[in-house]
Formats: sequence, C-alpha cells, structure tokens
Amino acid sequence: MAYTEVTLDEASEVIKEAGFDGLVSIEKLEGGWANSNYKLITKDGTKLVLKIWNERNEVQVNYLLDITRYLCDKGIPTPSPISFSNGEYLVIRDNLPWTILPYVEGKWLESDYESLFSLGKIQAQMHLIEPPNILKNDFSMGISLFEKLFQIAEKNNDWTDFLILLKSSKLLFNKVEHLPKGIIHGDLFPDNVIGNDNSVISILDFEEVSREILAFDLVMTFVGFGWEKGNPVPERWNAILDGYQSIRKLSDEEFSSLSDLHVLATLSIAAWRYWQFKINFPGTEYEDRYLEMTSRLDKKLPF
Repeated sequence: MAYTEVTLDEASEVIKEAGFDGLVSIEKLEGGWANSNYKLITKDGTKLVLKIWNERNEVQVNYLLDITRYLCDKGIPTPSPISFSNGEYLVIRDNLPWTILPYVEGKWLESDYESLFSLGKIQAQMHLIEPPNILKNDFSMGISLFEKLFQIAEKNNDWTDFLILLKSSKLLFNKVEHLPKGIIHGDLFPDNVIGNDNSVISILDFEEVSREILAFDLVMTFVGFGWEKGNPVPERWNAILDGYQSIRKLSDEEFSSLSDLHVLATLSIAAWRYWQFKINFPGTEYEDRYLEMTSRLDKKLPF
C-alpha cells in the first residue's frame, strides 16, 4: 500500500509532456489500494487525474490501457487514457508507470433502484461486446490467487481456517466452468463507479478485467453493492438484475449457478484482502477485513 508522494512541480513536468500547462492545484484522491491518484487542475480549469501504478510494471499497465481504450471506443463509459507527445499512454518515473486521465465529475454511485438498474444495464452492454484478441483469461483474484496462497501455506506449513475453506471451494470452479464467458470488470464495487442523478456516469479501474464467466461478474456486483451491515439487501439485487436483463437475459443454467458463483465471488474478495492485508501488509487495521466476506457465506441470499 505504498503511496507515491508527488509535488506540484513534478506533476507539472509530467502533464506538460501531454500538452497541458499551468498546473495550479494537486490533491490526493480517495480510493485505490494499489495506486496513487491525484486530481490536477490547470489555470484554464482543465481537470485531470494523475495515476501512479505502484504495483504494476510497464507491460502490465500498457495492456490495461489498451483494454480500457477498446471498451471506451465500444461505448462503455470509462475515462480514456490521454496520450503523451511521443504517442505513448504512460511515462516511467522512478521505475513506476505514470498515466493521465480526464477527471470525471460526480460522486460514488448510490444504491437506490434507479442507480443500480443503470449499473446492471451498462454491465450487460459490456458483456455483449466481442472481447479483443489480447484479453487474458486469468481473473487475477480467482484460482491463480488461490493457488498462490496455497503455495505459501504449504511452504510455511501454515494452513489457517480461511485457507482450508478456500481450498475446499476449488471444485466449484470446475462446476461453473462451462457457463458463458466474455469481458468482465471483476471488481464493480462502489469505489469503482461514479454516478449522478441516479445514473452511472463512469466505470473506473479495469485492473481485474479478463475473459471470464459473465454471471460471475454480475454476482460480484451484488457482492459490492448488494449488502448493508453484513446482510444482503434483496431490493438491490433486484435492481441490478432488472437492469442487466433489460439488455441480456440470464439462461436457466446461469440462474441455477448463482449461489455457487456468489461463493466464488465472495471468496475471491476475501482472498485478495487476505493476500494484501495478512501477507503483504500485516499489522494494519485492515488485517482481518477478509472476515467481512467469509461471514456472508451462511446468509440467506435473494437468489
């Protein structure tokens, strides 16, 4: 969770390489566990986001920028990266990729019916887009992360109750493997969606994008938006589902798999939190945050 500190002069140097001048303001932005984000304002009122990728290399970031630009060109509301004078979409400073995006005015999407209907609708539109050839199949918070955690547990001979639970879920991946796949965001949580007037304005951070099970992505949105104080809110699921099915209908097989997909989506978030806060950065207030997810597994769901 290292955060890169940036001065106004340093930010000015970077945005000049993209044709922007007269930077007058720099402000840290909330959200984002793996990146450093700043809101920039120039003297003519132009607002930008400066993003430093603290946990990804140049190749990985260029790949994600290519996917983001592809989705933007296909009509998905997401900020398209701004190119620099050399035609590239990133610069390297202090061995880290730096990118610039347009700043999107709005607030985090709320959880009323209209807002979540709008989100479900846009998600279905994305699911109908033909995946680009470069899109990878590996969902970074899925089985590959599980296996990484298992290897660490085996090496250290430290199989916690959570890791044993995680290992017992592996068979579920095979059970749902045949379901329809396509482009998924993989992390549609409230801090990745900007809205206004009960509608989605922009979807952010396609860092978990992959070619994966579409209904899994839909359920992941419920994991992000559909709970309050540790309990599922059926009205929120209905809103997401109604919006989604106004564009793309789920098959009977997808409906029957929702409970299994919910287990996998919930454990994926738990696994990422365990990896980040128990292994990489232990000792913070977030160390047991993965338990928020595991506590949901015995709750009655609206599907």
